[in-house]
Amino acid sequence: MELKFKYPIKIKTLEWIDGKVRWIDTSKLPFEEIYIESDDYERIAKAIEDMEIRGAPAIGVAAALAIAATAYKYRSLPLNELKIKLIKAIERLRQTRPTAYNLFWALERMAKVLEKEYNDSDTLCRAIIEEALKIYVEDINTNIAIGEYGAKLIEDGDTVLTHCNAGALATSAFGTALAIIRVAWYQGKKIKVIATETRPVLQGARLTVWELKKEGIPVILITDNMVGYVMSKGLVTKVIVGADRILSTGHVINKIGTYMIALTAKRHNIPFYVAAPTSTIDLRTPIAQVIIEERDPDEVRKVLGRVLITLEDVEVLNPAFDITPPDLVTAIVTEKGIIYPPYETNLKRVVEG
Repeated sequence: MELKFKYPIKIKTLEWIDGKVRWIDTSKLPFEEIYIESDDYERIAKAIEDMEIRGAPAIGVAAALAIAATAYKYRSLPLNELKIKLIKAIERLRQTRPTAYNLFWALERMAKVLEKEYNDSDTLCRAIIEEALKIYVEDINTNIAIGEYGAKLIEDGDTVLTHCNAGALATSAFGTALAIIRVAWYQGKKIKVIATETRPVLQGARLTVWELKKEGIPVILITDNMVGYVMSKGLVTKVIVGADRILSTGHVINKIGTYMIALTAKRHNIPFYVAAPTSTIDLRTPIAQVIIEERDPDEVRKVLGRVLITLEDVEVLNPAFDITPPDLVTAIVTEKGIIYPPYETNLKRVVEG
């Protein structure tokens, strides 16, 4: 599917090709650039669980495309049987990762298409594919809009610290936090990026560095525990991160370690920005009901699942995300504009308006 966008799309994390979903296996980067195609929703669900596909917007788009692939694959079934297949696929994909809100947002949209009346399987199949591709294209255009709004916050000469990977590899293409950096760079602003390694899965070291090197944007890699040092030395002028879920209160759920960075930024009077589409904003769930995903302890015991760095039987905590309170967040950049406090009022106004 060839589409034209305002800026060059150099990294296509997800694509729809002849009834199949194609994705880059981010778990193999930066050492191998491997693309996988499948029309099996179970295979795509496993790709999300195993973090071949990761990043809240990418997870949502991949789930929508998986439903489309299921519709295409089983389009010759009678209408009721096709509906049963699609409901089963939606329920399986709901179980993949509990924290990223875009997953549930995208599947809810697909489920609403399924609720309508259809005369035959072919009509239902076309409607499902149309909605999934709409979500896919919206994601890229949304990312570009986030980049353009956010670039207004970037000044010539800035050094931006980012955590984890909120780039093209976390979306269909272009990114959220890295979209802002990309657009600022395309505008000719002389900027640099400091990327944290992002233990334990090293998304910053493996993915953010790989993306920025492809763009030719200057990047320095640091360990997670250097954040206080580089800020105290005046080496950071802005922080921009992504989000997996933003609550109506302005609490930001993002990769583990984000909260510590926000606290340190506050101490050093450095603006802390969050970049995310409005599909990441969850106006319904109270903070007490947010599920923080606990991942395999071996992600901490080993480096990239290979090299053991501690005792095999040591007890491990491995939450994938933490929660940053709204008083530490300078602003939230969305495709509808930059949202400032009070978040409880302004998030609702922007999302529902």
